[in-house]
Amino acid sequence: MSEWRKTTLGEISTKISYGYTESASSEPIGPKFLRITDIAKDRLDWENVPYCPITKENLDKYLLKTGDIVIARTGATTGSTYTIKSSDPNDVVFASYLIRYKIDTSLASPFFIDFILRSRVWVGFVEGIKGGSAQPGANANQFASFELNLPPLPEQHAIASVLSSLDDKIDLLHRQNKTLEAMADTLFKQWFVEEAQISWPEVSLSALVETANTGLDAIRRAPIVEEDTGVKCLRIQDISQNKKFSDWGNSKVNDKDFERARLVKDDIIMARTCSPGIIYFVHADMNAVFNNGLARIRANKEETHSLFLYYLFRTRDFIGHIYGISGGTSVQLNMKLGDLLSYKVRFPPKQDQDGYLAIFKLLEQKIFSNTSQIRSLEKLRNTLLPKLMSGEVRVQK
Repeated sequence: MSEWRKTTLGEISTKISYGYTESASSEPIGPKFLRITDIAKDRLDWENVPYCPITKENLDKYLLKTGDIVIARTGATTGSTYTIKSSDPNDVVFASYLIRYKIDTSLASPFFIDFILRSRVWVGFVEGIKGGSAQPGANANQFASFELNLPPLPEQHAIASVLSSLDDKIDLLHRQNKTLEAMADTLFKQWFVEEAQISWPEVSLSALVETANTGLDAIRRAPIVEEDTGVKCLRIQDISQNKKFSDWGNSKVNDKDFERARLVKDDIIMARTCSPGIIYFVHADMNAVFNNGLARIRANKEETHSLFLYYLFRTRDFIGHIYGISGGTSVQLNMKLGDLLSYKVRFPPKQDQDGYLAIFKLLEQKIFSNTSQIRSLEKLRNTLLPKLMSGEVRVQK
């Protein structure tokens, strides 16, 4: 490793700049407007990134280009990063709580640096500089002081190629899952909403549900702890940010509470505070519980299938019902289970559901298979990452 050299993020950057201040809009009134909230998730979904108005002068100033690296500079997500890829949208500007680093490509590969900024070394560095205040943060100079070891440029490209190939496969599987979910939503809407038969009885959701209950108190009965207890706790942010199981918080619960709130196959978990309508389908028994920001719905399997309820809960009409019954303020919604179960639906006889649900099961099995592959590839990537970044494992140039 004698040919590796020590440098800093600042030394290999040709330009460092803070982002653009403007209000985001859901309407396509300008370029995409990349924010902290967009890059803080496990995977950036460009469809959910908003737009913003901007002048031509500012567009030239804040436009992101392939290889640009943005870093979150404030809040709990301080240090979160994203590197612009050639496959990303062309017109993207970055918001003011992000800092852009343009890498000198004669010295370093931006995509090699991207992987360094996903490593534990970077995470530890950020923890050291952001402080322990209620509103942590860091500035451009602090991030620029990050020290890293660089192999020769050809080896950087080779390492980035190996890791990027895994990322590309993971991204492909995510896109497949999104397409499969959209297909299932469309089919459900067509078969059970648009083509609902007048002869189907209108029933309350309560008739289709075996049990509906909230989770464990997040402070007293399912606290998040640092040590590995062997039990995870599912929270709203784990669903909304699409976190993988290994990234859920560890929790310390007693045996009675574990049995009462354990997530088992076919459970449907739904947010009941903050963001009602966010849902999660449990594909297999898990060593995990859920807290009281969530509700668990279990289907009455003599009447219906869990997948029928899951896709019903994803329809626009049902989501509208959720927001209609959720009390509190517009910022802090709070759904009551009794109101949830009052929802009425035209309900096909179970024998009529079976043929349709067979198709949904095939789609869900493919989604689950893809998700399992994603987790395996992520584990492989995360195992290789520190070994490649340290030079323990070398790749041919």
